[in-house]
Order: sequence, then structure tokens, then C-alpha cells
Amino acid sequence: MNTILTVNMYQLKILIEIAAKMGATMAFTESGHIRRYLKKSEAFKMYGRKNVEEWIRAGLIVLRKDGNFSAAWRIDRLEIESVKSAKELIVLFTNQNKAC
Repeated sequence: MNTILTVNMYQLKILIEIAAKMGATMAFTESGHIRRYLKKSEAFKMYGRKNVEEWIRAGLIVLRKDGNFSAAWRIDRLEIESVKSAKELIVLFTNQNKAC
């Protein structure tokens, strides 16, 4: 089954913005300008507690911990940004299909 997806200028703009942001995030993390991991509390502030907890429950992002006792939970910055971007794109293209 071949499905043709048409993209309007607004959607193309959003796609390019997301790709550029992900590319910049990758470059900054690999160069050491920003940390690769976020603390769980930082992720809550940036992406919303409800969203982060939902993504963890769904297995879309993985919590990591360095130690057994008082170590903070960490979330990969690229992983959580990818999930957020994917959710935005799903909404963007789902709304397009409803309008057609």
C-alpha cells in the first residue's frame, strides 16, 4: 500500500525547525557545550512532569542511575527531545489528515 503524504509550507517549516534543533542539540552535546543527560527534575521543568512520567511509563524514555543510593536519575537529552518532537509531528500531521 503506497500512501502519498502531502506537506504544506507550514508543516515543512516545522519539520525543518525540528531537524535543525535536533542537529544543534547533537552537535552541542558531542562538543561538550551542553550535558548529554538531564536530571529527572530538570526534565520535569523543561517538558512538564505529566509528559515525562507518561513517556517513562510508556517506555519511550529510559531512566538511568549511576549509583545505588543517592545518585540522581538521569534522562538522555537527545532521547527525550526526540520523543517530544515526534509527539509534535504526530499532532501536526494528524490534524492535517482531519482537515482533508
